[in-house]
Amino acid sequence: MTVTVIGHLCLDTLHLPNQEEPLQNFGGIVYSIATLAAMMDERDRIVPVVGAGEADYDRFLDWLKQFPNVDTGGVYRFNGPTNDVHLFYGEDGARIECSRNIARPISIGNIRPFLEADGIHINMISGFDITLETLDAIRMETRERGTPLAFDTHSLSLGIDHEYRRFRRPLSDWRRWYFMLDTVQLSEDEAAGLTPERYAEQDFVHQALSLMVKNLIITRGVRGATLFEQHNKKITRHDLPGHKLTDSPDPTGCGDVFGAAFLAEYLKTRSALRAAGFANKIAAWHTTYSGTAGLQRARESVQNLFPA
Repeated sequence: MTVTVIGHLCLDTLHLPNQEEPLQNFGGIVYSIATLAAMMDERDRIVPVVGAGEADYDRFLDWLKQFPNVDTGGVYRFNGPTNDVHLFYGEDGARIECSRNIARPISIGNIRPFLEADGIHINMISGFDITLETLDAIRMETRERGTPLAFDTHSLSLGIDHEYRRFRRPLSDWRRWYFMLDTVQLSEDEAAGLTPERYAEQDFVHQALSLMVKNLIITRGVRGATLFEQHNKKITRHDLPGHKLTDSPDPTGCGDVFGAAFLAEYLKTRSALRAAGFANKIAAWHTTYSGTAGLQRARESVQNLFPA
């Protein structure tokens, strides 16, 4: 099985409460890559299509070597720095994100050689990872094969101000982004701020699913997640409970982990409900450590924590 992963690389600096020194790691799309590598079989193939700044390219390739099932053929170097992201977390869980040096969108020319896959995961890490025209090209080239396209909205509805702070703003063409995607994922904050009409959540769900979206997932942090499935124009809602595993959670990358774990399980089982339940637990486990190293033992840990 082959999964293509599309999104921007970041260099994350985490400023956490009760943490004297900030933590620095590769961030952004690495959470999706590491999750898929851990959740899928060693015989499977994960192909990230991602650029790295010239100063970080070799180090990023070295980082990817820890995953035997990751094919680095889609990784490319670009002139200039990698996106520098600072994340400031408050005691109440509030977050301020500042982003500098956001890379140019990944071109369809970089992506096209890797579209013959069993699944494609598009994570809008920066919100500028691909253009709408590139997404249209991906849809057109994969439609006849019926390739599941999983789309994490992430930063798509974030602008950036003169001090590099990200802020929520509505997206007038959000319907064009969501049209004919197999699975769409977004947080409840993203859902509330995405549409110019400021739809209530239930109205937004109906609007989104009318765009031929099969599965819509709204994540809710420590309160779990909600999956909306559509079959024959009938919508079924599944509320998944939250799992608090630590009193000092690090939420960085949890949405990315959720989305990648969902796709990995969905491709295996073709059950959106089973995949969402699995992803919900993996994301909860991810709050117990920083970075991506804990993902390598996530499946076993989740099976021990949540026995069937």
